[in-house]
Order: sequence, then C-alpha cells, then structure tokens
Amino acid sequence: MKDDALTRLRALRKQLQQPVRPRPAVVVPLPPSDQELFRRETRDVTPLPQQNRRPRFCALPAPLPLQHIHDEQQVLIDSMSDWNPWDDGPDTGTEIVFLRDGVPRDALKKLRKGHWVIQAELDLHGCNVDQARLAVAHFLLECRKRHIRCIRIIHGKGLGSKNRESVLRGKVPGWLMQRDEVLAFCQAPNVDGGSGALFALLRGGRPAPLATR
Repeated sequence: MKDDALTRLRALRKQLQQPVRPRPAVVVPLPPSDQELFRRETRDVTPLPQQNRRPRFCALPAPLPLQHIHDEQQVLIDSMSDWNPWDDGPDTGTEIVFLRDGVPRDALKKLRKGHWVIQAELDLHGCNVDQARLAVAHFLLECRKRHIRCIRIIHGKGLGSKNRESVLRGKVPGWLMQRDEVLAFCQAPNVDGGSGALFALLRGGRPAPLATR
C-alpha cells in the first residue's frame, strides 16, 4: 500500500514537470466600422455620373457698405441745423405749417384732413436735442429707403419739461424744412397728438395709400 502511494506521487510529479502546452488564442472579430456598414448598405447603389454632380460651394454674404451708410447718415445730420422760423411760434399760438415750393396747396389740405395713411411714426419723448436730431435723421433715411410717404413725428408738448415748454417743438419743424424729401408738414389733429405732433408728407416714387373712411 505504501508502494502504491509512492508510485502515484512519482507519476504526479512527472506529470507536473512536463511543459504546459499553450492554448490556441481565440481571435474576436472587431465590429464593423461606420464606413464599412455604409459600404455594405450602398453596395447596390450606382454612383452618379461626374457631369451630373452639383458642385459644393458656400455663397459668401454680400459685404455691407458700412462706410457709405455712415457717410450718408452723417450728411443727413450735418444738414439739419437748429435754425427755424418757429423759435417763438409755438409759444405765441402760431400754427406750424410748411409747404415746399412747387407742391400744390391741395396736398397740404389733404394732409391736414388725414387723407393719407400714416405709414410710420417717430416718438421723441425722452430725447434731448442732439438725440432727437440723430433720431429724426435716421428716421427720414429709413423712410426714404422703404418708400414711405406719410409720417407722424411726436415731439411732445413740453408738459414734463422745465417751464412746461417743449424745446423739440421748436426744433423739429426747422429740421424737416431743411430736408428736400419733406414736401409738406402740419400740426396733427387733436386725436393724433395735436400741438405735440406733426404730420409730414415725403417725396417718393410710390403714392401714399389713402386712409379708409
């Protein structure tokens, strides 16, 4: 029995001393790439002929003529001095009215009666003289670009100013007189601002729309 145990031990030692044979490596295939999957899905697709392909390009935006715009605005501002014949008019009850030479008086009558639709308006409340001059210049420039013919400019009655006097009421008419695109202006009716606003008719290529009655 002792000999049998020794025999088994010798056999086990001999077995352990034998070199271990490496197992063959198991190769795991990588998942297909997106490009390979795309090729598989489009393998039956016929490519377009070269002459039928549309060239790829990105259209560049048109450059903005910033300097030209700035110069145009500056010319408007520089041409609007503070001179006007109504410096004393608003305080003495004189009606503010203007009709450029060559414009029929009928145009002024229609403007007073609200014959045309007010297409745009500018409210100058809260502006000082310099701010208002700049705002009026920009407003007239934008109206000219958009072919707007009939406008309203609200300069206020000065009820919230010192001495309850409207400084802009005496400035805005003079600025408008100096602009060639202004054909006529008058005080707005009471329902549209009265002595605190002006109606103005501008020069343009399109007739002003008529107001509905």
